[in-house]
Amino acid sequence: MPRILHVSQPVDGGVARVVTDLAVAQAAAGMDVHVACPGEGPLPRALAAADGGVRGHPWAASRSPGPRLRVEVAELRRVVDAVGPTLVHAHSAKAGLAARIALRGRIPTVFQPHAWSFEAVGGSTALLARLWERRAARWTDRIVCVSEAERARGRRAGITGSYTVVHNGVDVDHFSPRAPREARDRLLPGPFARAPLVVCVGRLCRQKGQDVLLRAWASVTARVPGARLVLVGDGPDAARLREGADASVTFAGAAGDAADWYRAADVVVLPSRWEGMALAPLEAMACARPVVVTDVDGARESLPRAGRAHGLVPPEDPAALARALVALLRDGDLRDALGRRGRRHVLDHHDARRAADAIDVVYRELLGVAPTKYRECTTT
Repeated sequence: MPRILHVSQPVDGGVARVVTDLAVAQAAAGMDVHVACPGEGPLPRALAAADGGVRGHPWAASRSPGPRLRVEVAELRRVVDAVGPTLVHAHSAKAGLAARIALRGRIPTVFQPHAWSFEAVGGSTALLARLWERRAARWTDRIVCVSEAERARGRRAGITGSYTVVHNGVDVDHFSPRAPREARDRLLPGPFARAPLVVCVGRLCRQKGQDVLLRAWASVTARVPGARLVLVGDGPDAARLREGADASVTFAGAAGDAADWYRAADVVVLPSRWEGMALAPLEAMACARPVVVTDVDGARESLPRAGRAHGLVPPEDPAALARALVALLRDGDLRDALGRRGRRHVLDHHDARRAADAIDVVYRELLGVAPTKYRECTTT
């Protein structure tokens, strides 16, 4: 039975959900699963609440590289030595940085970027990030990308090595099309419960592009009177976004479970500037809601082919975003058709169980015959 150590920073958002779903599924399949991550946040809470036998190990790490990196690497090395994993799976840029410096190829290592770090920055910082990823590839047994587009971007950046694409998956039993009217009545007061409703679920930050959505929103309300926009999430841009919003926009804050928000929506939108493959559109489609997303890495692959004309717009284009939202808000039959098509697409291609099975294939390829003896774990 392999002993797997997942290393994750951040502990919120889509990465946290992917790690939680994967770790719980692996534990249920009989693997000995451990997760090293900061001790506060949705990820450690979800792992503690899950009845799946996953063992958590606090790892005090900030979201971005900084002066504490050497200490963070040393702390992670101590966790690795105590756990004694047969394979380490590092999630996103910071964990990938610390884990590969700590391990330097001593243990089979999987790195999953969940969007490349050099997309989030510019200038010399982006250059340094690309140079690091090229160097770190020699300490990486497999790079797991969540879309073909993400893999292609990595190769174009000169990051060589062995790649596997495993599309993100979601819990299709939890995210399902149940009673949208009841969800809306619970979430929205009075007359707003019957208003045309657009929902955006995501961290309030530059990556997710809510500022572009707010620039588009005036055009939407001018053409669809009474339309409401709800931003579900929190983040560093919350205060600035509130300043640019009018009374038709509601800030709902972070939601531990956004399923009812998806069900309540007429349309779900995510105007990201970059992604690997965002979970929010997949979750919304699993709830049979139509989605509008920007044509960034992974977005095209996440949509059913027949629905892309209605749901895919250029990034950083408020006018195109407004046109797509207005067209869907005005056409209930089209929304229903796209919702049904999206649900079927997620069932066929983005079930979290399918993703876990694909990761299991990667592990088996790297480990061969799983070891049967390993020393006892000594951390708590």
